[in-house]
Parts: sequence; C-alpha cells; structure tokens
Amino acid sequence: MNKIPKLGLPVIVIILVCIIFISKSSVNIGSGEAGVLFKTFGGGVVTDKAPLSEGFHIIAPWNRVYIYNIKQQEEFESGMRVLSSNGLEISLDVSVLYQPKIDELGLLHKTKGENYLNIVIAPEIRAVARSVIGRYTPEQLYSTKRDAIQNEIFEETRRKVEQQHVQLNSVLVRDVTLPKSIKEAIQRKLTQEQESLEYEFRLEKARQEAEKVRIDAEGKAIANRILAASLTPNILKEKGIEATLKLAESPNSKVVIVGNGKDGLPLILGNQ
Repeated sequence: MNKIPKLGLPVIVIILVCIIFISKSSVNIGSGEAGVLFKTFGGGVVTDKAPLSEGFHIIAPWNRVYIYNIKQQEEFESGMRVLSSNGLEISLDVSVLYQPKIDELGLLHKTKGENYLNIVIAPEIRAVARSVIGRYTPEQLYSTKRDAIQNEIFEETRRKVEQQHVQLNSVLVRDVTLPKSIKEAIQRKLTQEQESLEYEFRLEKARQEAEKVRIDAEGKAIANRILAASLTPNILKEKGIEATLKLAESPNSKVVIVGNGKDGLPLILGNQ
C-alpha cells in the first residue's frame, strides 16, 4: 500500500480547512426571508443596520445569521374560551394575519427571539379577545355586532404588538359558538322580531291603502260639488236637447213626440 506523500497531507488539511471555512462563512437567504447577523466578537445582535436581504452572503466564520420569514403569516386561534358581558362562556375562533417589521428585525430577535409568535402575538390576541367580548351580550356577538367586535380586537391588538416590532395586518373572527340553549333562544327572538316587522309592514300598507281610498273619495266628492254648482237650469236644458237629437238620429229608434216634458223637452218613445 502506497503511503501518502509528505507534501500531500498538508494540502489535504488545507483543503479541508478551506471547505469548513467557506461553509461557515457563507449563508444563503431564500425568497421572502431576511437574516439577522450575530457578531460573536462584535457586540452580538446587529440592530443598527438593515437585515441581510435575499441571496448569497459571506460572513466571518465565527459569526452567525438567524433567518426569519418576513412574509405575511397566519395564526389560527381555535376554541378560545371567553365570557360575555353577562358571564356566559363563548367559544371563539380567530385568525391573525401578521409579519415581523423588516426594519426592526434585529430588535425583534434581540428582545423576543425567533419564537415571537408565542411570546407576543398569541398572548395579546387572547387577552384582547377576552376584554372585547366581555363588553357584549351573546345576542350582539351572534348577530349585529360581529364586524364591530372584529374591528375592536384588531385595533387594540395592533396597538399593543406594533411596539414589539411586529406588524399586525388583520384579525378575522371566523366563528362564534354560543351555548345551544342560548343560541336557540336568540334564534326564536330574531324570528319573532322578523314576524313583528312583517306584521307592522302589513299594517302600514293597509293604512296607506285606506288613506288612498279616502283621498280618492274626497276628490270625487269635491268634483261632484263643483259640477253640481256649475249645472244651471239652462245648461241642463241644453244638454237634454243634445241628448234628444242624438237619440232621434239613431237608425234603431222610432221617434214619437208626445207633448212636452216637465222641463220643456220632448218625450221620445222608441220601438222597444
């Protein structure tokens, strides 16, 4: 067996050292990620410079890079137990859309660490949800106030986490689960309210129809009074003469004049 030449061993050692050095000195940051540099001999976490961006970077082998996902992420809180204003227990499902503040990534790593989701976001969303839900009744949670509650949870949570280097984008209340008996009682009440509104609508429509009939009748009565006031005896005679002439011109009538009528108009008898 051939022995390794004396010059070959140092070369192999140098190559191995170079490989280790390069592997420790290079870091690749993927799409949607950013890196926080930790300088072992230079003050620890770098907070006064922008984090390392996407791509390939060379660092000192004794330093370290912590890679963070800086894209929008979702945290789903399922079955949170909260109490309404009257002390009833309610189950709440909430989704939180968040991401770290890129410019403050070094401070986030230094103060909260990579587990900032469970240190900052999850506790805050639970605390705020309990506080907000405690202001409302089960009926308001079930029906009319869902959007307002969702907005309140978002605004209050956002104010608390933004000071901790996290950006909150949205809070979505996915589901509100009430005790079965309470839910059925609310549904019955809502059904009764809808029936009451429908009944009031029918009454109002009936009142409007009656008002319309009354107005029409008053209009006709006024028209009749005006017409009666305008019909003088001479006008009535003139109208009677016009009617008599039209009857006399009818081919189906045989006209017989028998004296004068009470008003001076001829009497006409047909063949019927």
